[in-house]
Amino acid sequence: MITEFSERYITLGLKIAYYRKKAGLTQENLAERTGKSVNFIAQVEGTGTVRGVSLETLFKIAQVLNVSPSKLLEDD
Repeated sequence: MITEFSERYITLGLKIAYYRKKAGLTQENLAERTGKSVNFIAQVEGTGTVRGVSLETLFKIAQVLNVSPSKLLEDD
């Protein structure tokens, strides 16, 4: 994916990974609970690829991780 916001996508993926681990979930658990594939979750969380997510998916991930969607998007 070519975008001027590559760093933001990578940061989003890292935050998803952080909150997933904090919740004690594996990528497989998160994939199952969001209806996505493990490959998709791995791509989103990985720093070697830029993988966007839809708002629907972002909301679902945030719900499963029990965090506000804005928590995943805010700059630190």
